[in-house]
Amino acid sequence: MNPEVGVAELVALLSLGTDLGLGQPMEHMIRACLIALRLAEILELSESERSVVYYAGLLAWVGCHTDAYEQAKWLGDDLTLKCDAHYAYDLGRPGPAAAFLLKHIGGAGRPLLARGRVGMGFLGEGRRALEALATNHYLATDELAGGLGLGDDVRASLKESYERWDGTGAFHLKQDQISLSSRLINLADVVEVFRRTGGVEAAVAVARERRGTQFDPALVDLFCDQAAMLCSDIDDATSWDRVIRSEPSLGSKMSDRDLDVALAAIGEFAELKSPWSMGHSGRVADLAKAAACGLGLPPGDVAMLRRAALVHDIGHLGVSNAVWDKRGQLTPAEMERVRLHPYLAERMLSFVAALSPLAAIAVQHHERLDGTGYPRGLSGNAITQSGRILAAADVYSALTEMRPHRPAFGHDAAAAELRSQVTGGRLDGDAVAAVLAAAGHRAARRREWPSGLTSREVEVLRLVALGLSNKEIAEQLVISTKTAGTHVEHIYTKIDATNRAQASIFAMKYGLMADT
Repeated sequence: MNPEVGVAELVALLSLGTDLGLGQPMEHMIRACLIALRLAEILELSESERSVVYYAGLLAWVGCHTDAYEQAKWLGDDLTLKCDAHYAYDLGRPGPAAAFLLKHIGGAGRPLLARGRVGMGFLGEGRRALEALATNHYLATDELAGGLGLGDDVRASLKESYERWDGTGAFHLKQDQISLSSRLINLADVVEVFRRTGGVEAAVAVARERRGTQFDPALVDLFCDQAAMLCSDIDDATSWDRVIRSEPSLGSKMSDRDLDVALAAIGEFAELKSPWSMGHSGRVADLAKAAACGLGLPPGDVAMLRRAALVHDIGHLGVSNAVWDKRGQLTPAEMERVRLHPYLAERMLSFVAALSPLAAIAVQHHERLDGTGYPRGLSGNAITQSGRILAAADVYSALTEMRPHRPAFGHDAAAAELRSQVTGGRLDGDAVAAVLAAAGHRAARRREWPSGLTSREVEVLRLVALGLSNKEIAEQLVISTKTAGTHVEHIYTKIDATNRAQASIFAMKYGLMADT
């Protein structure tokens, strides 16, 4: 199987996830990247400089979902939050920043008493969590950029995505200390949103309003002078094709092995959005592959199914953590949001023509034989064999993992539930039998852990990544809260982390969430 996928296509695919996480329609970052590239051409930047604008532009905010768990915990719906933070409020100025916090602390829409309780906690733990946001986002983005083989100049520009012209950004660089690529991207990102929602006049107005504070004055003047041309044809249906063709260095296609690694990295990266999902896609992929082999599927079909499993849940990025991390029962409205995520995964993957076969499989992981599944309510023969295997592997893996509203099922209990769903006509019997056989022959747990972690520390690290407090960790492992806190301190020291999001990045990098 050689689908001929380029690095540019995978980076653009990731940008679609960024759009969802920012509360924007798909292709927002693609349109912003095109505006930045047009400005770069006017400025006569070299090919290498335009390449930095291209890749850093598409990936600029890709790490913003990394600590969505904390964002939703302290500030409510993380999608609305990020939309406001990036676009509606000029957070470098005291007035807008205060208005933003007043709107969001405790979670807009929550009962007043609940907001008050959360607001009190925000003064300590919550404030510290928000202060680490930019660092967490950059570390995750840098890890991904390195995995995709992007150069040091791109990675340096990505770190400066959070800077402002007036020096009030994340790392307090100012004016010409900030790379030109980052200044271009920062401007293009915001004006694209205002252009789309209010026209070119609104884009010009916001650029002038933030001239000299958030944005480079010279770039604002250039944009305002050329706004009509810079924004022309930006809404064309061919924006995706145009941005792929615009890759300055015409990057080469990926090998099969590199594509496998990249798809795994994309799947894992999407899972950082919620601590409850980390490691899930890798487990599903392993189960689905083994089950498909057991059923005698051709090698090409097995490889395609495994790849689809690696990225089947990337649509999670388009649903708020206020839903994914809710500890109680979901409302009908929240369930409707959940039902969107397979469709969003399908749409994202379908943008890359060579990955459309993966999209057709991935979208079926919540379909059921009796027609009660989603997003399309397929039934019977309308669900492919690969889709049936993926659904069974997904259910088994999910049941054996903790969720905010329930503890993990034991393996026997999970197997019993799958068999019950076969009897009830929801899951395919052959697929379930193959998945359960695969689950019964897993490799033994490894005993040597990265950074000198002990087996007990790995247990604690997994629970930290899930967002559990020291008290909750102690209850899970039947130890004292003090002992749990000591373990956490030792873990953070060993892995050079200071918060849950950074610990999660470490756990995903070394595959620690996938060990069972």
